[in-house]
Amino acid sequence: MPMMNNTQKIQYIAQWIVDYVNEMPNSAETLVIGVSGGIDSALTSTLASITGINTIVVTMPIKTNPNQVDLGSIHSKWLINKYNNVSHHVIDLTKVYQSFYATLQGTHQESELGFANSKARLRMMTLYQVAASNHGLVIGTGNKVEDFGVGFYTKYGDGGVDISPIADLMKSDVKDLSITLGIDQRIINAEPTDGLWDDGRTDENQLGMSYEELEEAMTNIKSINRNEYEKIRLNNSHKMKPIPVCKLPKS
Repeated sequence: MPMMNNTQKIQYIAQWIVDYVNEMPNSAETLVIGVSGGIDSALTSTLASITGINTIVVTMPIKTNPNQVDLGSIHSKWLINKYNNVSHHVIDLTKVYQSFYATLQGTHQESELGFANSKARLRMMTLYQVAASNHGLVIGTGNKVEDFGVGFYTKYGDGGVDISPIADLMKSDVKDLSITLGIDQRIINAEPTDGLWDDGRTDENQLGMSYEELEEAMTNIKSINRNEYEKIRLNNSHKMKPIPVCKLPKS
C-alpha cells in the first residue's frame, strides 16, 4: 500500500475528527483547543478548523513569555481570517495561578516541578470549562514522540483530552504538515517549549535530547541515543499505561 502524501494525511485526520464527532451518541458542537504558540497546537487547531465544525482556540497565559503569547495570537488571527468557523479567546490565568501558589507557600508542598505541572492542569480545567459551556470536545495536541515515545506531557494536564488527532505523527511529520498548510514560519521554526517554567527552559533542556535525536532513537534500536531514550521513557512510563486497578479475586 503506497504511503499517504501530506495532503492526504491532512484530509484523513480532518475526516477522522468529523467521523468521531458524528459517531458520538450526542454529537459535539464545538472543538476546543489550547493554542500555545507552538507547532503542535498550531497544526492541531488548523486541522480542527478544516473540518468545518465550530472551533474555539484558547490562549491561556500564566506569567508566560510574551513571545509565546504573541505567536499564539498570530496563529489564532490567521485561523480566523482563513476559516469562518473559528473563534479565539484569551483567558489569562496568571492571577488564578498566583493565588494557588500563594496558598501553598509555607506548607512544605512547594515542589518546583509540581507548580510547573499545575500550570498545565489549570489550563486543562479551563479548556474543559470552555468545552462544557459550548457542548464541545477538548482536542489534544500531543505528537507521537511525546505521547507514546517518552511521555513528555503533564498527567491530567495537557495529557487530559478527549481525542488526540496528531498522536500518530512524529515531530518531523508535524513540521511537514505545518509547512504544507502554510502555518506561520516563525511557529514552525520556534524552539519547542512547554512554557511551564519561569526561566523559559526548552523541551531539549528538559529532555537532554532534541526531537530529531529522540525520533531517531525511537525508530532505530541500534541508535547511539537508544539507552538515553529508554531511560527517559522508563521514568515517564506511568503516564503511558492505563491506571492500575485492584481486581478482587472471583473466589
